[in-house]
Amino acid sequence: MVAWIDSHCHLQWEPERPDHPPADPEGDLARAADAGVAAFVCVGTDLATSRAAVELAERHPNVYATVGLHPHDASRLDAEWDDLVALARSSARVVAIGEAGFDLHYEHSPRDAQARAFAAQIALAHELDRALVIHTRDAWDDTFRVLAESGVPARTIFHCFTGGVDEARRALAIDALLSFSGIVSFASASDVREAAAVVPRDALLVETDAPFLAPVPHRGKRNEPALVPVVGAALAAARDESVEIVADATRANATRVFALSPSA
Repeated sequence: MVAWIDSHCHLQWEPERPDHPPADPEGDLARAADAGVAAFVCVGTDLATSRAAVELAERHPNVYATVGLHPHDASRLDAEWDDLVALARSSARVVAIGEAGFDLHYEHSPRDAQARAFAAQIALAHELDRALVIHTRDAWDDTFRVLAESGVPARTIFHCFTGGVDEARRALAIDALLSFSGIVSFASASDVREAAAVVPRDALLVETDAPFLAPVPHRGKRNEPALVPVVGAALAAARDESVEIVADATRANATRVFALSPSA
């Protein structure tokens, strides 16, 4: 069986709507193992979800955690930052800082608060020598500006890449990796597929962003890491490469950029 690594998922995410199914990390992990997913990077978006990610990672040897403050929640920086830093320092299972960055599509936190939280997380990634996981939506110039001002960490990932060829080349120019989600399978995402086709093999990652962004033909349903092979197949098609090549490359890249154990 082809082996995959889900480089970005939210196993711990509890839905806000009561009619949506609750988080099921144990079930997700079991189904994903049956689908050939060998390891998982479980991503924090605030203090509570970061703590839950670390707890999962400490229970499962093939789950790794990130600690971060999503741009939607950037206004909570002062209230949560000290505890987030302590959490990031507390466990060797924390392989990255983030997801951090800008989201100007919704702007749930003011732009200046997003910039401040992003810069703080970049500095922490430098201090702890961890990868940096970036969320950017409708905010390319702001994202690259703060990265330039703060210094790009040696291991930087643009998660759920939604740009086109120009944005991909800007990211590649700073030696970042690009992670593709189920969006690469959407009919409306031709620009994302064009970007995927120009990314060098050693800068490529695959993710689900579960429970969000289920790939076609599952779009609109709850996403889960067991669907990594579906995302990977869509990414392989966009690149005109075999599924095996994409799986091997993305698994090697995730192992390297997150400094995972060699068995991942």
